Amino acid sequence: MWKEDFEMTGIKYVLDRRGKKTAVIIDLRKHGQLWEDIYDSFIARTRAAEPRESLESVKKRLRKQGKLLG
Repeated sequence: MWKEDFEMTGIKYVLDRRGKKTAVIIDLRKHGQLWEDIYDSFIARTRAAEPRESLESVKKRLRKQGKLLG
């Protein structure tokens, strides 16, 4: 799939003593949108087990608070 010599500008790997990739450094000037996507995905996964609220209950609460008309 990925060639080891494939160069990605703005992306650098941190290697351990054995040469195994352990982390990535991302140039945010070049790849800021990529980082936002990664971060959003991480947040979504951490919240996956949180209880859900139906759209109707959210609308009802917002109407009661005067933040939604109708």
